[in-house]
Order: sequence, then C-alpha cells, then structure tokens
Amino acid sequence: MQIKETIILAGGFGTRLRKTVPDLPKCMALVAGQPFLTHVIRYLLSQGIEKFIFSLGYKHEVIEEFLNLNFSTLQLQYSIEEEPLGTGGAIKLACKKSTEKNVLVVNGDTIFKVNIGELATFHFNHHADCTLSLKLMHNFDRYGRVELNEDHSIKCFTEKRFYERGYINGGVYLLNTEKFIAGDLPAKFSFEKDYLERFYGQRFFFGFIESAYFIDIGIPEDYNRAQQELMRPALTLASIDKSWTLFIDRDGVINHEKKGEYILNWREFKFYDGITEAFHQFGNKFGKIIVVSNQRGVGKGLMTEDELTGIHQQMQKQIVQRTSHGESAGSRIDHIYYCTSIDNKHPNRKPNPGMAFLAKKDFPSIDLTKSIMVGNKPSDMQFGRNAGIYTVFVRTTNHDQPFPHPDIDLAFDSLIDFAKAL
Repeated sequence: MQIKETIILAGGFGTRLRKTVPDLPKCMALVAGQPFLTHVIRYLLSQGIEKFIFSLGYKHEVIEEFLNLNFSTLQLQYSIEEEPLGTGGAIKLACKKSTEKNVLVVNGDTIFKVNIGELATFHFNHHADCTLSLKLMHNFDRYGRVELNEDHSIKCFTEKRFYERGYINGGVYLLNTEKFIAGDLPAKFSFEKDYLERFYGQRFFFGFIESAYFIDIGIPEDYNRAQQELMRPALTLASIDKSWTLFIDRDGVINHEKKGEYILNWREFKFYDGITEAFHQFGNKFGKIIVVSNQRGVGKGLMTEDELTGIHQQMQKQIVQRTSHGESAGSRIDHIYYCTSIDNKHPNRKPNPGMAFLAKKDFPSIDLTKSIMVGNKPSDMQFGRNAGIYTVFVRTTNHDQPFPHPDIDLAFDSLIDFAKAL
C-alpha cells in the first residue's frame, strides 16, 4: 500500500535559530536560496506524497501565504494551534483532517530522505501502530538513542548524552491514525515523551533503519551546513551523456501552440523549424527522451483521447523520419505522458510532478537528478523543480520571462537553440 498523505510539523518557534534567522518560523529560513520548507515538500513529492496537512502555530500566516502562492496546485490543508499543544497535541489535532488510516509524519525543520515505499512495506508487514525511522550516528550528544529488539520492535529510549555509536530518532514516522486518536491522550502532550517513550512497551512500535541523507537545521551550525549540502550543482551541458534523461513539453516547444485554444487534430499541428535536427541531437546525447504534456482539451470534451493519441502517433512518425540528406536522423521519443484532467490539483497535471514519477516507474534507469525539463511556461519549470529535475526555458511564447530566475537553470530562444548548445 502506498502512502499518499503527510503531516508536516511546522509550528515551532525556532528559538535556537532566532539570532541566525530572526522573525521567521524555522521552516521558512532560507537554505540554498529557498525556504527550507520547499526542500522538505519537494523531497516528499519525490516519494509519491500527494496530500499535505501542515500543523502550524507560530506566525502561521507567513507559512500559509507562502504555500498558497508557491504550491497552490497541491492538496493543502492547515491545522492551526490556537495555543502550543506540544508535538503530540499538534499531531493529534492534525490527524482529525487526515483521510488515511496511516499517515506519514515529518518535521518541517528536518530532512531525512527515507525511502517511503520501503518504510511503508516494513510498517504494514509488522502491523505497527507507529514506525520510527532511525539513523545510525557516531560520536554525538545532541540526541538520545533508540535501542531495538531482534524483531526491530522498540526496546528502549535512552537520554541525551555522548554516545560513540547508536540509532537516533530521525523524526519521520508512519502512524496508524485510528489507533493513535483512539488512545487516551490529552490535548497537550509531547509525542516523543508522552507517547513513544510512555507506550513503547505496550503498543506495536518498531524502528526502521535508514542510511539516507539527514539534516536538522535546528541549530546554527547545521543550518549553515545545509546551505552547502542542499545547494544544487550548476547544470553543465558538457556533462550530459547517455545516463541523462530529457523531458520536453509539447505545445509551444515542439510545435506552435494556439494561444488560448487547443490543438484538436493533426491539421492544426505545426512543428517549429529545426525540430528534426533538434531531436537528432537529443537522440545522440540523451539515454531517454520523454514528452510530458497537459492536455485539458480531452477533459473538457473538446477532443477524444483517441484523437490525441492520433496526433502523438503522427508527431512521433514525423520526428523519426530520415533527414533531408537521407541519413538516419537517430531521432526518437521513448514515451509520451499526458494529463487530461481539468483539476489543477491533480497529481499528474503540471506543475505537479506526477508524470515524471510515472516515467521513473516505467523506466527505472531514469535518474531524476540527471534529467532536464524543457518548457515554455513557468509551470514547466516548477514541474522540473518539484521533480528534482534541472530546467531549461525556451522563450518561444514568453519572451519577457525574467532570467536569472530561481526556477530556471538555463534559457534559450527555442528548442533548436538548446540542441545546438549541447
């Protein structure tokens, strides 16, 4: 069973970071040019999370405004503490908005890049009330230690002191909401002290060991470290080889778009000049070439899915034809993904990254950290960022797009200009 919903705890005061990041909720501290919460959300999106419940308190208006502006196409809910409830009280309140029997709980000031699919399998196989994601650490005194029995059930929690080696609670949980809410718990309590440490001998609590990247920006030293570790390396075209994947938007990139309308049949489909040559170059450079396109015209009933498929078949046929010189173009499109939904919050409708994850599922060799999204709209660039993909903007229909821009790595006048730069 896949986990689709998360509670993000983002209501803390961030007192230890107050001198470094004054007057902001801790999760809104800028890290590598973006609020830290952006990094958290994009990691969760990469793990297939579709529904987000934000547990908020201190300066919640700042976080709500940011999310509504920058992630408006996600399924967002807000659970607001009128007074501090502790981590347990905050989770209990947020669980009332959950629609799932099991929900992922994370901290808004921490990234622990757990494989959520593997965590879920472990959680369900052990019929757990709560599964804790544990990180092996060495020479630490900032955290307490978690000890496990042979079956990975929780044996005990030990207090904070210096340890040469041990597992720490990484702050990522899978929680059975029905069993949690049904418990006799007060309105205000600590999830760690009053739930986990109190009930581990009575309930089914397990530890899932994960070696993935971990960062907690709760103290200035780690906040400064995160600035470097979460900074994405610059896109260097010379580094592209067959291990890279190219994602391409359709209308306004491959073909002329009809402003404010839809391409409804092959007669209306007009390639931009140089497209054959561009795909010839892409075929030589990239291991996979994927087209991703929003096609709301089908959802609106203006055309059928069969008619859309016919357009795509003709497009592929034309792209793989021989060049005018008679030599093999080497051009190809490995797959075309499209979203016909009229719901802006549909997980597969750009800027939501679902189509990238479908491609990753169908082609496991795709490495999204070695991928590029080419598009002509801000939503294409946000799709790339949300999927962890580099972005290239083409100015075919939006000549006034500002650049440099935080969502854009490189910009060109057209797709053929990008191909020539490779």
